Amino acid sequence: MKIAVPCDTPFGLNAQRSGHFGHCAFFTIATVEDDQITNVEVVPNVDHDTYGCGGVIDYAMSLGIDAIVAAGMGVPPFTRFTNGGVKVYLERTQSIAGEAIKMVIAGEAPEMQLDQACVH
Repeated sequence: MKIAVPCDTPFGLNAQRSGHFGHCAFFTIATVEDDQITNVEVVPNVDHDTYGCGGVIDYAMSLGIDAIVAAGMGVPPFTRFTNGGVKVYLERTQSIAGEAIKMVIAGEAPEMQLDQACVH
């Protein structure tokens, strides 16, 4: 499973998680096998102002992710991810990417529901 975390810094598992999906500067992507992180990539995000929210969603999905961990996400990206087979996990307690991923692995981060998505 490949899990992406929107991040503000390029420090992999030690990166500061972004408060909202669309405007993150980077994605930390962890490959998880048998509940262990086996690989970590840091990928720069496309510019939200240039590509728009749809472009960011398309880009994230092109990275081959199976899940994304978000502290906040709007209805359009939530819907596009879930319709595209990408699970969206809601995790707001951990500000570091690796800790948020560990919450998902431990089953302590629930899958986001539509009524939890941001409306703006």
